[in-house]
Amino acid sequence: MIRRLLSLILISTLWDEGPFQSSVTVTKLGDNVTLTCKIPRDYAGLSYWYKLKFGNMIETIASGSFDKISLKGPFNNSRFNATKVGDIYSLTITNATKEDEATYLCQAGTAYKMEFFNSTLLVVDGNKSFTVKQTSDVESIHLGDTMTLQCSLLSENKDDTDQCPDEDKVHWFKVASESHPGSIYHGSLRNKEDGRCDYSLSKTVTNSSDAGTYYCAVATCGQILFGEGTVVEIGMYIF
Repeated sequence: MIRRLLSLILISTLWDEGPFQSSVTVTKLGDNVTLTCKIPRDYAGLSYWYKLKFGNMIETIASGSFDKISLKGPFNNSRFNATKVGDIYSLTITNATKEDEATYLCQAGTAYKMEFFNSTLLVVDGNKSFTVKQTSDVESIHLGDTMTLQCSLLSENKDDTDQCPDEDKVHWFKVASESHPGSIYHGSLRNKEDGRCDYSLSKTVTNSSDAGTYYCAVATCGQILFGEGTVVEIGMYIF
């Protein structure tokens, strides 16, 4: 179950420099999803999309030379499509399945220098009875203040409160626009009633690196369910 989070930590240790960015995309089973990657003009000669599923070898999905992009091996079918429009490279997956759940990497460059520009953890949510909801899209906080983030595990069955996962099954991790998802936190169980389990994370903001998008992930029923993320913005006091 924890392999999604382990994939994030693995990615964070592989590339510590350069313009690398990380994100999380949650899609529903059977939906279509498009992953994008912005490539600077100086790196637009060669391009690659890779799939990294924890515990498996990395797979090449597509490779390109300037505007020509071709799908590779088992990905050369109607469910996958790789395109380039201007400086935006896109990978579209139709009719998403649990097998598509993995980390997708975008690489580009020249014959002399290649860089990874983006990784996207794709989460395919196939659980219809439980959902994870984070209570705020954006939180503004000042240095030195304590922020409190909240998320809830919601069940279609109102009697499921006795099945609230323990606190060690609830993980919070941060994704920043110019860093890697390596910060993992545990929060606390605040409340449980009427098919709802409420969790929170309290953290004192000590520097600007605490800014970013915080995701709540709850391990339940043999899988990990992700919230849609809360953006934490750091402000300054004006005297």
